[in-house]
Amino acid sequence: MSNIYKSEIKFLTPLNIETKTNNKKCYLKKKNINYIDYKNYYILTNFLNEMGEILPRRITYTTAKQHRILKRAIKRCRHIGLLPFTTDNFKFK
Repeated sequence: MSNIYKSEIKFLTPLNIETKTNNKKCYLKKKNINYIDYKNYYILTNFLNEMGEILPRRITYTTAKQHRILKRAIKRCRHIGLLPFTTDNFKFK
């Protein structure tokens, strides 16, 4: 009888459950964009919301340096007239 009980005892092994990885990655790194050009307005539209406002860093996951360059490029693009300052429901896609 003791042999039956010993064979039925199974020790639990830790499960190989992968933890959730931090997939927050910048759009610029995903697309491998090294230089942000203000004349390239279709890339800059990804960093604007429907009203034409610049999205914050916590949403776009850009670094502080990239975000400063990005803001400067968007403002230059608006100044020469490629992007509007404010709109209602604006998206180029």
